[in-house]
Amino acid sequence: MLNSARVETAESAAQAAKAEQRSYRGFAIRIGLGVTVVAFLLWHYDARPTLRAMASEPIGYFAATVALYVAGQMMSAYRWQLLARLNGVGGRYREYLSYYFIGMATNLFMPGLIGGDALRGIYLGRRHGRIGEAVASVIADRGVGMLALFWYAGACALLITGVPLPRAAIRATLAAAAASVACYFAAPLIAAQARRLRGRIGMMVGLVLPYLQRPAALLPAIVLSLILQASLAVCQYILAVGLGLKIPLTTIMLILPMANIMTALPLTINGLGVREAAYLVLFGFAGVGKHDAIAISLLLFAATALGGLTGVVAFMTTAVPKGEVVADGYVSTGNGVWRPDVSGEA
Repeated sequence: MLNSARVETAESAAQAAKAEQRSYRGFAIRIGLGVTVVAFLLWHYDARPTLRAMASEPIGYFAATVALYVAGQMMSAYRWQLLARLNGVGGRYREYLSYYFIGMATNLFMPGLIGGDALRGIYLGRRHGRIGEAVASVIADRGVGMLALFWYAGACALLITGVPLPRAAIRATLAAAAASVACYFAAPLIAAQARRLRGRIGMMVGLVLPYLQRPAALLPAIVLSLILQASLAVCQYILAVGLGLKIPLTTIMLILPMANIMTALPLTINGLGVREAAYLVLFGFAGVGKHDAIAISLLLFAATALGGLTGVVAFMTTAVPKGEVVADGYVSTGNGVWRPDVSGEA
């Protein structure tokens, strides 16, 4: 019996090691692909004008962009808190803020088996003894963000008509937005069918049912996500103004979410390379030069990466939760010691 357990443990460890190797191999491929695309664009279109444009960006404009991006991530942490409460997970805002920023830093430095999203879910779940619900809240947070992105892109494509983009791109954006709206209203029907699932899949799906059963409860989080999308457009506009480019804010509001939909595909790290290629094409139709389009794209990438680095502070100052157990209003801190649970405080 003991030998059998040892064999199973060894096999599990070997499988985990192989999975981790595949994860890091995938990360290397994705970052290599992104760097290759950027390098090709800079080589093909001559890197010197692009680099000169980037160097001319005033530090004040760049700093303002980073600050606005970080403020948006702070709002995103509050959005996550709202969604976690829908699934019965409490906690103070400062907990969600710390864990969210830890996830940001982890996505930059540790994109292995445990990514930033998984890590913040584990932190929150261990803190409150509800791993499944916490991970489900992270999934919902990502899902709501994508839903809002499609809605925002569709609304801009419908309302902003002065930018001469290809009709195929506009139609594809509107179709994606319409499909996301249909999924939102069909969520209760999807939940009704999902309840019939059994086994491990049924258990996993059951954790996200609170979000599918009550789509109206997601509206506050969706509104925050729409505000976040608008703030990203302002971030890009600030960088463009710093370069002396006369790109209307409405043009950026139309093009940026369309490019973000493309970068949402997990082809490269943080959309590196994909974003630059999308900017080159979409902003080209709007009359922006190739070097300027690549420059503002790389500047936005640098600003968001620098904003993500602020999560290192949270990573270094936040203790790893020890898997506390919550019951009857008290929290077990180990060694038979219990204290009142105040995690539900704002």
